[in-house]
Amino acid sequence: MNDHLSPGLLPVLIPLPVLIPLLGAAGTLIFGQHRRIQGYLTLLALTSGVVISALMLYLTDHHGTAALQVGGWQTPIGISLVADRLSAAMLLVSYIVLLCVSVYGSGQNIRDGGDKQPTSIFRPTYLVLTAGVSAAFLAGDLFNLFVGFELLLAASFVLLTIGATAERIRAGVSYVMVSMLSSLIFLTGIALAYATTGTLNLAQLSVRLGDAPEGVRTAIYAVLLVAFGIKAAVFPLSNWLPDSYPTAPAPVTAVFAGLLTKVGVYAIIRTHSLLAPDGRFDTVLLVCGLLTMLIGIFGAVAQSDLRRLLSFTLVSHIGYMVFGIGLASAAGLAGAVFYVAHHILVQTTLFLVVGIIERQAGSTSMRRLGGLAAASPLLGVLFLIPALNLAGIPPFSGFIGKVALLQAGAMDGSALAWILVGGAVLTSLLTLYVVAIVWAKAFWRDRSDAPEGHLAAAKPPSLIEEDDDVLYDERSDPGRIPVLMVGATVVLGVAGLALTVFAGPILGIADRAAADLYDSAIYVGAVLGDPAAFR
Repeated sequence: MNDHLSPGLLPVLIPLPVLIPLLGAAGTLIFGQHRRIQGYLTLLALTSGVVISALMLYLTDHHGTAALQVGGWQTPIGISLVADRLSAAMLLVSYIVLLCVSVYGSGQNIRDGGDKQPTSIFRPTYLVLTAGVSAAFLAGDLFNLFVGFELLLAASFVLLTIGATAERIRAGVSYVMVSMLSSLIFLTGIALAYATTGTLNLAQLSVRLGDAPEGVRTAIYAVLLVAFGIKAAVFPLSNWLPDSYPTAPAPVTAVFAGLLTKVGVYAIIRTHSLLAPDGRFDTVLLVCGLLTMLIGIFGAVAQSDLRRLLSFTLVSHIGYMVFGIGLASAAGLAGAVFYVAHHILVQTTLFLVVGIIERQAGSTSMRRLGGLAAASPLLGVLFLIPALNLAGIPPFSGFIGKVALLQAGAMDGSALAWILVGGAVLTSLLTLYVVAIVWAKAFWRDRSDAPEGHLAAAKPPSLIEEDDDVLYDERSDPGRIPVLMVGATVVLGVAGLALTVFAGPILGIADRAAADLYDSAIYVGAVLGDPAAFR
């Protein structure tokens, strides 16, 4: 690559992660009755996204932050799309996950396979979700960040309720009500910000809020923090998640668990670095991070269903990211950025493994599971490696990310930071305990020793679930695990291991991203040029 030409290439690439999936969604709607063409279009759109986001990460890491003024309209009139190390890294990890889950879904027969399967809408909606994720990561102003979130909401509601079972509709209504509440709070924050500063551009807000009254700055950030806290499932705003995610089909649950909460975490990181008033809410973030870690993992200990158990661990490990943000240091932010990438890959992998377990064993309830290690050693390996990674066992990336956060907490040296260090260690140990319980019950013991081991779902789950139970020995045998399901899960597992193998370079990117975040003038200068001209 010619580095002299590289900086000029970045503005051309910036809108593509949003435009390509939207065009792909339109194409898959046109070919709604041709599932093979739909699959190729989806694969092309997502593969293109992986390549483009990887190129964007290379360019931003070598040449710094870049902004695109859409349509040539300059700030603050026009729409700003901004790419820096953080947004490019989030895009790359997200597109890898979205591509692998799409392949996994194809292996699980997410297609027009029968009259009862409403699947022609799955791929277009999935691509709209992809566009919403990308728009949120690239948005340079609060309004278009809101638009990205609303794209996510619309698409995720369709995916969550696809199949229209009573349980999914109930969970979908709950999810939409919480999301609408979050959106209303977000709109309130947008209105306050515009009324105070006359702009919604994040870079210009960072400049103008310095002249606003202290109480107003505090109110704006507090409202935004509540809105993003709901979307990120930060305690005490996290109760909705364990009841919503486990009802969806396995590919949908995996994407939701891996990505959607991280978009909320990303919004917290971005607004904290640009809009936080003098670190006033750092203590609040630290306390919420501690409670999120502990209450989430205590909830996981009490679960007997694998999906709900993983949903609670998802909530718990959001606390690690909030811990890093609340430290308000370059080291803390670097640890949080690395941990976000780690958690997206590992949590998604685990949900995909649970989908395979449900297909092959006829249940995700540990009251029914047993003997999985003997029945399928491959399945045991696919679960054990990401599970140990999640628990933070060395030398996996979970251990590296936790150590980075613990070191940042020790460097802070405050009493609250040391309490967070202790809470993080306890959460890691309890995560290992939960993993051990799952292994002992679902994989190690004989199925005949499970209280309901004689029962199983009649058929492997698809978009429409069959709730009929039969004797385990009489169920419709799903046969071998589909190659695409295994292949996609293996690729994501390997990607999680790559964070371990290449931890040095990846932590280097996280360090440089955190340095950019910690020095907001870099972002502001890239968007505004001369900040003084935009006061």
